[in-house]
Amino acid sequence: MTKLRIVQSGTAALAAAVLFALPALGGRSSESRAQNAKLDPATLAYELPSEIHWTDDAIGAKTAVLLGDPSKPGLYIELVKWTPHHMSHPHWHPNDRFITVLSGTWWVGTGTKFDPDQTVPMPAGSFVTHYGKHVHFDGAKDQEAVLEIVGEGPGTATPAESK
Repeated sequence: MTKLRIVQSGTAALAAAVLFALPALGGRSSESRAQNAKLDPATLAYELPSEIHWTDDAIGAKTAVLLGDPSKPGLYIELVKWTPHHMSHPHWHPNDRFITVLSGTWWVGTGTKFDPDQTVPMPAGSFVTHYGKHVHFDGAKDQEAVLEIVGEGPGTATPAESK
């Protein structure tokens, strides 16, 4: 049986806090900006939205790694921006992943049969745990959805669709 934990949250503020609380663990440095603004770079590091580097994914998503490297062992944090009308097909990851919906509506489904009509909407502020080694699929329908994913690498995806 596939497990999916869903918790509704009233705000995405917690997710935003995580985005900027962990750079000391290896995130990008904003030392020169912090010094110009009289901020102590030993106390905090930050990236403004215009400075976040997004890359295109082959399945209709854009990703931005904020911390770590999802392809290697260790903690990682990434943003995923699902563009409208794009979804992944059934797959699984080796480790648990913790996802907060920052904006839009993200659609999630479980099981090996790809059926977007059987997905459940997760509006902004929702928190979802994808349990490792359990099959799921997800994406966006009519509007863009932006997610923050926190996980333990490697964050590989193994296809699991039944035809």
